[in-house]
Amino acid sequence: MSELDNRIGLPAARRRVSNTSRRRTASLRVQRMRENMLAYGFLAPSLLLFAVFLFYPMFKSVYLSMHSTDPTGQIAAYVGLDNFKAVFQSGLFLQGMKVTLLFVLFTVPTGMLAALILAALTHNRFKGMRVFQFVFSLPVVLSVGSSAVIWKFLFHPTLGMLNYLLGKVGIDPIPWLTSPDWALISISIMTIWMNLGFNYIILSSGLQGIPDEIYESAKMDGAGPLLTFRKISMPLLSPTLFFVTVVSIIGAFQSFGQINILTRGGPMDSTNVFVYSIYQEAFVNFRFGTGSAQALILFAVIMLLTLIQFKWVERKVHYQ
Repeated sequence: MSELDNRIGLPAARRRVSNTSRRRTASLRVQRMRENMLAYGFLAPSLLLFAVFLFYPMFKSVYLSMHSTDPTGQIAAYVGLDNFKAVFQSGLFLQGMKVTLLFVLFTVPTGMLAALILAALTHNRFKGMRVFQFVFSLPVVLSVGSSAVIWKFLFHPTLGMLNYLLGKVGIDPIPWLTSPDWALISISIMTIWMNLGFNYIILSSGLQGIPDEIYESAKMDGAGPLLTFRKISMPLLSPTLFFVTVVSIIGAFQSFGQINILTRGGPMDSTNVFVYSIYQEAFVNFRFGTGSAQALILFAVIMLLTLIQFKWVERKVHYQ
């Protein structure tokens, strides 16, 4: 009798198990769909902002770079890659890249070194150190426009504070913004100061993330401050240094506001970095095709440099 029941009941049990499995699968599918819809709902504002302010301008730049425009900025004709050829043949690319690379060379290593020294000096928890930390972080709250106006007064040839202090120690006034030899250096000094707050905060956070036990062990082994900083702090700080390097180089390539306010690319194109050349071509001369071609070339250069850093420089980074 039991064997008969088993023969009769087994298919029904299988059907119940199969129905339960199908209902569970359908329930999981509905739940996954709801989670995906919720995730896309949260991402929707960001995706909308990316679409409006990133993807659309990028596709528009690609479209404009293959067209010529009339003096009013309207599309005149399809020219293919002629705008790119014009940029390379006119020397705009080489001249802009030469000034831009000099600007990057002046600002990035010096700015990182200054921020690293200040972060190391204020890493010790001495009394009153919070005041110095606040002062060194202060530039990060100032906008580029406000900082440029402040430094424009400081660089003034006759009324500026810098030439006044130089005169006190018997040094002749320096034509900070009016000499081709000094204009790029002056812009670089202002940019280093402007980026100091961000670099200092990031590097200080990186130093504070190193466990105190490691320093105490090194101290017990007789390591001095310099040896401890070189053998412990620098390797453990390398991920932070790599991040600051990548961000600083990209920021230096995109610098525009301080140059537009202080020198407008002059004198004699000594501060005419690539981004300012794009601005002049597109929004002063209304050659949107050439300006868009330059913008895409700059995008390719920054992307190439970033990929090189991730390919070669990241190998030196020590991750815990």
